[in-house]
Amino acid sequence: MRENTIVLGIETSCDETSASVVKDGKIVMSNVIYSQINIHKEFGGVVPEIASRNHIEAIGNVVKEALFKADVTLDDIDVVAATYGPGLVGALLVGLSYGKALAYGKAVPFVGVNHIEGHISANYLDSDFEPPFICLIASGGHSHIVFVKDYGQYEVLGRTMDDAAGEAFDKVARALGLGYPGGPKIDEISKSGDPYRYNFPKSFMEKDNFDFSFSGLKTAVINQLHKERQNGIEINVADYAASFQMNVVDVLSSKLIEAAKFKNIKKISIAGGVASNSLLRERLKKLADEEGFVIHFPKQVYCTDNGAMIASAGYFDFIRGKVSGLDLNAVPYLKLF
Repeated sequence: MRENTIVLGIETSCDETSASVVKDGKIVMSNVIYSQINIHKEFGGVVPEIASRNHIEAIGNVVKEALFKADVTLDDIDVVAATYGPGLVGALLVGLSYGKALAYGKAVPFVGVNHIEGHISANYLDSDFEPPFICLIASGGHSHIVFVKDYGQYEVLGRTMDDAAGEAFDKVARALGLGYPGGPKIDEISKSGDPYRYNFPKSFMEKDNFDFSFSGLKTAVINQLHKERQNGIEINVADYAASFQMNVVDVLSSKLIEAAKFKNIKKISIAGGVASNSLLRERLKKLADEEGFVIHFPKQVYCTDNGAMIASAGYFDFIRGKVSGLDLNAVPYLKLF
């Protein structure tokens, strides 16, 4: 494995502008994240055009800060990596174009990175954790269970058929009047709610089925809310949030454990924004202990969209011989493979 390779990673797939300097795919030298949450909060979600414009304004300063904090210059960078999909096409184009221009200007290799692969690679940052393992990726746009056979070698065991877990969190939070982003708000208010107050439906729970569907759950919550409001019943937001969250956590955790048993793999991990959820971490730690599994949780800063995970994925792609052409375009609906 090539040593002392310094990668500049750039991530702009949604509403975070991030750049990071990572050595050898694991050692984070800097990780700068500029979040647009406060900008999009008033709209109740991410507005693509606004996101793209803010990426354009922020990208130069974010990259400069990442280099400064890592105490390196562009002359020290061996590889530039940037997300090229999936994500919002306008947002993707900002980071992708900037990364390609840097690579061209400094005559260094460029690697386009799959955003989902980036989330998986977050498990390698500041850690000795390595493949093979089963990974649950749960975020605003993605819900996957993936068998990570080796660095860059994947088998998708299950994926969302409709709403991703994080998307369901955001939509239910909006219906409950909690605002955006929904995940952290539901996580917090659920601590004072009764998770057994409402028995909402679960989908795709058949044995050896690792796909997800959260659209029906979201609809069930909203329908119940409308029914109680029409009947003049006082809404206990904490109970709704706790019951919804318990449902999602039950599905995510049980499918991850069953997938690990199915593949006879004793190492599991999580990634993506929903991986920050306190109940999910608590539940998986308990289940892993009961089953004798090794479980790895990335640091929470690496669960959100960030440049460090892109730099890590870019490094492992690069040492396997992957180099992207400068004609690489953004692919908003890019699959893992």
